[in-house]
Amino acid sequence: MPNLQPNQTPVAEQSGEVRRHNFDEVSLGYTLDEAINEAQRCLNCKDPRCVKACPVNVKIPQFIEKLAQGDLSGAYEVITETNALPAVCGRVCPQENQCEGSCVRAIKGESVAIGRLERFVADHAPKTVSQAAPISSGKRVAIVGSGPAGLACAGDLNRAGIDVTVFEAFHTAGGVLVYGIPEFRLPKAIVQKEVKALQARGVKFEFDAVIGRAESVDELLCDFDAVFLGTGAGLPQFMNIPGESLIGVLSANEYLTRCNLMKAYRDDYDTPIIRAKHVAVIGGGNVAMDAARSALRLGALSVTIVYRRSAEELPARKEEVKHAKEEGVGFSFLTAPLEILGDDTGSVRALSCRKMTLGEPDASGRRRPVPLPDSEFTIDADCVIVAIGTTPNPLISSTTDGLDADQRGRLIVAEHSTATTKKGVFAGGDAVTGAATVILAMGAGKQGARDILDYLND
Repeated sequence: MPNLQPNQTPVAEQSGEVRRHNFDEVSLGYTLDEAINEAQRCLNCKDPRCVKACPVNVKIPQFIEKLAQGDLSGAYEVITETNALPAVCGRVCPQENQCEGSCVRAIKGESVAIGRLERFVADHAPKTVSQAAPISSGKRVAIVGSGPAGLACAGDLNRAGIDVTVFEAFHTAGGVLVYGIPEFRLPKAIVQKEVKALQARGVKFEFDAVIGRAESVDELLCDFDAVFLGTGAGLPQFMNIPGESLIGVLSANEYLTRCNLMKAYRDDYDTPIIRAKHVAVIGGGNVAMDAARSALRLGALSVTIVYRRSAEELPARKEEVKHAKEEGVGFSFLTAPLEILGDDTGSVRALSCRKMTLGEPDASGRRRPVPLPDSEFTIDADCVIVAIGTTPNPLISSTTDGLDADQRGRLIVAEHSTATTKKGVFAGGDAVTGAATVILAMGAGKQGARDILDYLND
């Protein structure tokens, strides 16, 4: 039993007004009593739909049953059989669209809070699971990128006795978990704790290693039996509208990297970052919410999300939208940017927009935005952050013969596989799909580990 007080008093949740002035974690976890009470709501279905809806197939009823009995160590062991990053997933997974969305309880009420229970176990369980490195198979695999796909692949290969080395371009591990997701949503100490657990089991990390520059994929294949590419999608997209070259226009990718990985929000770091007064964020996904909420915390007086569809079509998690509104983020729905306007110094002064209406559904299944005539207006802004998506960096595909990518830079893999067009090279996550979710990338990393093991055993 963990050293927790069963009737401990929950930490008071900060108001939105207080939150917008600090980077403390927003979503608070359960107390022990709350976690056990919630776990006891699980029906322990014989054919659990929640497991099928989980991209990494966590044995959800089994871990929840252990938790309901107060066996946190046992619950943690069940989770980590399939999920190498439970404290991360418990915080940032879109459970409402996956496990919780498939929970039988949700048919006539509220689903079991699977994500919060996973987080509680990861945060509080005694880590008694053996950290000893498994018996080596003599095989070596290189993993390029230490984001969710790379870490998941590394964890599964390590368990199978593979000697794994992860090559990371940045100075710390985590990929989008450290450069993209803000501290108030995912504390970086949590990420590093998960990484250290992998290191304790024998996974090696090499930092500041830009594969495709310092060393090629072909050179890796000389030293390793296989290579997994989990390089993510770090190349930002822009709208190609007039004014995007003005001072004060930047991608959400750069803005969040400066704020998170380079810690520009802290006074003891000298990382330069724009501290604007009136910010417009173009986009409606989780990245847009992260950028908007970060801008408030960096001193903005007003922040407006500009989204060309309605509130019902917002792709961001409902929880993130709720928190953004509580903190004072404004929303301009059915609004399409036309031009970024500048002043005499070449800096942003406003965003010119046009109102939209929704027409027939497009290829995505969402209703297509249609411009309304004579509906132009402007939004005052001295900074515009573009958060409309990212694509894979072309560095590796452009420097590796025989490694094919599509016209959007996404690495091409075989159907139902992570095998690329180059023998011995596998890929998964955002490098293949384009920007998606952490848990989908982890699922791809686990698939990559299975495919690599099959390849090595042929």
